[in-house]
Amino acid sequence: MENFISTHGMVISGAILLIAYIFIASEKIQKSVVALVGASLTMLLGLLPFKGYYDAQAHTYVRSVFDYIAFEVIFLLIGMMIIVHIASKSGVFKWMAIELLKLTKGHPKLVLFTLAAFTAVASAFLDNVTTVVLMMPVTFVIAKEFDTDPVPFLITEVLASNIGGTATLIGDPPNIIIGAKAGLSFMDFVNELTAIVFIIFMVVVAVLICLFRKGLKATPEKMAHVANLDNSKTITDKKLMIRSMITLALVILGFVTHDKTHIDAYVFAVAGASFLLLFEKPKYIYRDVEWLTIFFFVGLFIIIGGFEANGGIAFLADGLIKLTHGSLNAATMLILWGSGLLSGVIDNIPYTATMAPLISQVQHTIPYAGEGHHPLWWALALGACLGGNLTIIGAAANVLVSETAATKGYPITFMRFLKYGALTTFISLTLSSIYLYFRYLH
Repeated sequence: MENFISTHGMVISGAILLIAYIFIASEKIQKSVVALVGASLTMLLGLLPFKGYYDAQAHTYVRSVFDYIAFEVIFLLIGMMIIVHIASKSGVFKWMAIELLKLTKGHPKLVLFTLAAFTAVASAFLDNVTTVVLMMPVTFVIAKEFDTDPVPFLITEVLASNIGGTATLIGDPPNIIIGAKAGLSFMDFVNELTAIVFIIFMVVVAVLICLFRKGLKATPEKMAHVANLDNSKTITDKKLMIRSMITLALVILGFVTHDKTHIDAYVFAVAGASFLLLFEKPKYIYRDVEWLTIFFFVGLFIIIGGFEANGGIAFLADGLIKLTHGSLNAATMLILWGSGLLSGVIDNIPYTATMAPLISQVQHTIPYAGEGHHPLWWALALGACLGGNLTIIGAAANVLVSETAATKGYPITFMRFLKYGALTTFISLTLSSIYLYFRYLH
């Protein structure tokens, strides 16, 4: 039995991933349960060892199941959930929402655009998960004031966060991997990707406003009411607001200065949460952590880790490269679209980590691929980051928003998200194809 599993590990782990994905898409069983069952099978079948060890014959270190769980993501999620929940008790997010509503004169379409723009810009400098965690309380308050469904706003924001995060080195984890492997700086990403990301954002948001137009209506009376809301008594605890906002500002400053301090984002998030908990009753705060989301991520990391450890991601990535037959144009487009589609269904971090060394090798065999600013790297960055918008499990921010919305009584189903995510991804990759062709390949 052990020999069979070791021989067919890639097929078995791939089957577990596929079956888990089917159950997640069907929504017959809660996503976190599906992920944990899949993770349990991965461990019980020995597809991932419980303890890491050095394989002397292969001259490689075999990672344990715990090495595949991105604890930095888990702690970042928990830390930011705690900070935002404590801050929200002061009424500060409701105050921000009302000020935003008044600024837009209560026009729903303008509110949607403003929320999306703020989210996209913030995601270029902050982790996407952090950005949506900050934006969700504001969004729910705005939807309540309009007496409308918050889902169109939430979907637009999460799509905007993934688009905005593509623009910079620190905006999305795949870019950090690419920057390190290709030797690309923060300004390289800004110079090469900001323009196309801006175009993609404007087109996508315009399309989403058209698609959501029926739910973005308000009577003149409602708009006038919203534009003249009294915001003087919204802050219920000024000391808490000041304390939580200073903490949040310092945490965000820590995120932005990561390249200077070399301290990971989750450290700042946990430190900020710990400080605020000194003034609270922890057991009540912990209840508001989205534990279903946390367990979903843990299970998903293990399932994908099993597939990666058994050569699945390397097999898929290698297949993409071989299909190019030495053509720079074909390689660029295949990496862009292949990365975009795969990143919509599997975690883009291990995928990018696997593709990076392959691209590093293949750019030396394809004519002109290693010259200038390397179109293959930008194709990978655009595909891996923008592809996260394809499905509800394509990016961490997507999962968090869908789970949080469900707890608030506004479920975002897999198929409902796919309806807008697939269109957004198609538009994004099409515009990226045009950009890459005329900038590097023409």
